[in-house]
Amino acid sequence: MDENVPQGIDPTVPSVARMYDYYLGGKDNFAADRAAAEQIIQLARASGTDVREVALANRGFLIRAVRHLAEAGVRQFLDIGAGLPTQDNVHQVVQRITPGSRVVYVDNDPIVLTHAQALLADNPDTFAVQGDLHRPADILKSAAAHLDFGRPVAIVVAAVLHFFHDDGEVAAIAATLRDALVPGGYLVLSHGYVEPGEGDPARLDEARGVYRRSASGAVAWRDRETVRGYFDGLELLEPGIVPAQEWRNDDPYVPPGLAKGGVLAGVGRRA
Repeated sequence: MDENVPQGIDPTVPSVARMYDYYLGGKDNFAADRAAAEQIIQLARASGTDVREVALANRGFLIRAVRHLAEAGVRQFLDIGAGLPTQDNVHQVVQRITPGSRVVYVDNDPIVLTHAQALLADNPDTFAVQGDLHRPADILKSAAAHLDFGRPVAIVVAAVLHFFHDDGEVAAIAATLRDALVPGGYLVLSHGYVEPGEGDPARLDEARGVYRRSASGAVAWRDRETVRGYFDGLELLEPGIVPAQEWRNDDPYVPPGLAKGGVLAGVGRRA
């Protein structure tokens, strides 16, 4: 991909979307993304965590969650911070179950939008729009051109909010998204965490430094109670806030690299 740099992209600045693509084995990344991702992989490995397994666990949660909601009757999905296309994207999962379901993808990375728009060119029920989660109200306004927020919508924020360092801002973002839900709407959310007492402070600081040099500029791991707070006023579906690989997963196998950290996940419903 390095020889084809889209206009407006600085390939020397790592992107968390392209790093995530690398973790999942994708090819839509630059040398700077791969170098930064490898630093995170090595730092996490030294602490007993496999970042690639974390990314796969998060992806698995996302697929299971949106499949469940489609089967439950949700017909509108807003995926914020969607990242680069991979297998079983949200629209592919839900439209296999209910053709005609509407899906809006939002991202602030021009490469993500270029790929998404090309992928979705022949899909009249799926849209990709640019948006910055620092301004969630603007995202909701843009999405409202394609979704009816007077009817149930599932808002997906998977592995995004840990790239915001300000706790107050993250709480406000979550509140804005929750407030957009009518009865029967859902919030699907996952967030990076490290088990208390498990993270090596020096390695965590080094990892923060890697992400500070990325386009996101930050990473912050938060605990279970903080993540639960993002669902205030919603009914948490069983099994509540759990590691992503445990959310309604029938496969009992858990890779050893997920034992000491990863992603917490949950789904909340507006009653």
